Amino acid sequence: MSDASAETPSVGQICLDTLRETDRDRYLACLLSPEDKRADLAALYTFNAELARVRDLVHEPLPGEVRMQWWRDLIEGNPHGSSEANPLAAGLLGAVARHRLPVAPLTEMIETRIFDLYDDPVANRVELEAYAGHTASTLIQLASLILDPETAKATAEAAGHAGVAQTVAGLILLMPQHRRRGQLYLPLDILTATGLDRDQFLEGKDLPRISAAIEAFAGLGREHLAKARAAGAIQPSVFPAFLPVSLAAPVLDRAMKAGAGLFEKTLQPPQWRRQMRMALAAFTRRF
Repeated sequence: MSDASAETPSVGQICLDTLRETDRDRYLACLLSPEDKRADLAALYTFNAELARVRDLVHEPLPGEVRMQWWRDLIEGNPHGSSEANPLAAGLLGAVARHRLPVAPLTEMIETRIFDLYDDPVANRVELEAYAGHTASTLIQLASLILDPETAKATAEAAGHAGVAQTVAGLILLMPQHRRRGQLYLPLDILTATGLDRDQFLEGKDLPRISAAIEAFAGLGREHLAKARAAGAIQPSVFPAFLPVSLAAPVLDRAMKAGAGLFEKTLQPPQWRRQMRMALAAFTRRF
């Protein structure tokens, strides 16, 4: 008689398998991390991926907010049903418990992601930096806590700037999709400085000024990436948390050159190039 439990995937494996489908780059980062940390990193990253794709799964903001609230209730100890029925929820709760992850940054991440459900503009770069700080930067810091809680404390500054650079690069890649649905993350103060308003940017006719705005936005990302690199060496034990940041520079550099052309062609390097870049970053410990 076969052992049924041996045929049932573990919670950690389910999180890894889900992450492979929802966030291939962070999935690779998990594979480049210590084996005993992979499952909990995958649980954290899968949680992030689930929040990030809520907008794509709903047609109206309210159902999206309901999904967000479900995660918040789970993290705060008020789950709707047993978490065992949801391997992703069980994985996250297990990671939080094993590594004593603080709950407040996780709930703040959820609260910040509610912004994605609406089409409100980002007022200025400070607002964008706050958005990145509560999402990408927090994710790096929490991953660092899983990898090495003692060393993680010294990486807060680098994580803060790296998260902004990563966020800008990600928003640049998603800019064509966002524009199609009337969503704009490019701060209004950058648009104003280039002589545009929100409607003019979304309309897409003034290509020289749109290019200037995109270049300025990419420049903001490059500025934070430089500050992250200058914040000090990242210890080997926590460096895997920074591996996805290594993919930001090529996107930012291409955006500086492409300008409004990014609406005509993708700036995302092919998967094999991204894998090579992350593997090189893991070897050299440079992002």
